[in-house]
Amino acid sequence: MDDLLRLFHLVGVGLVLMLPLANPLTSMSLLLSLGSNIPYRERQKQITQSAFYVFGIMLVAYFGGTLIMKSFGISIPGLRIAGGLIVSGIGFQMLSPSSRTDDMPEADTVSEQIATKKTTNIAFVPLAMPGTAGPGSIAMIISTTASIPSSITSVYSHWFLHTAALLVFLSLSLLFWVALRFAGRVVAVIGQSGVEAISRIMGFLLVCMGVQFIINGVLEIATEFMATQAV
Repeated sequence: MDDLLRLFHLVGVGLVLMLPLANPLTSMSLLLSLGSNIPYRERQKQITQSAFYVFGIMLVAYFGGTLIMKSFGISIPGLRIAGGLIVSGIGFQMLSPSSRTDDMPEADTVSEQIATKKTTNIAFVPLAMPGTAGPGSIAMIISTTASIPSSITSVYSHWFLHTAALLVFLSLSLLFWVALRFAGRVVAVIGQSGVEAISRIMGFLLVCMGVQFIINGVLEIATEFMATQAV
């Protein structure tokens, strides 16, 4: 019972950290703006495909991110700072009144395809990436995975952490799927102003998280520099 409660605790923490970055509202707006000309059955099929893509992208980032970092010689402080800049940039875009989801280059490309072709597939680009599993989400997953402290691994086994991560990704994918399935109804209830208000709140949280990432990265670099100077 205690293990189950701890698992739920880890999953809850993961969702709190990832939800502002994943931000299904962005993909909802993209679906409503780009999917209006797609037949209903085809649109529902693409929504399901997109949910699988989101889960797959996060899974690859979790299990392969550290290997990619080592291959390119990227340090954890460097990843923290780069991830913080990306997350902060996304947050500032969400806070800016002039920023819109259809300003994405990927959305513009798909719009052109829709104009020339009756049915196009928007499941991977832009709904899954960069709509939900974008650079910010990937940077968060890789950074968190690469910098799990020994105090955590001494309390939780690796399979326990892997299970929690898989449940977080699965929960985000399901939430993403539900949000897209009922995108029209959600927007009708809360209105476009409500969507924008929630987006602003999430944007502010992202800016705070990004700044904290940068601070942690700089502190790690400073600590390493002081340690080498002392030696």
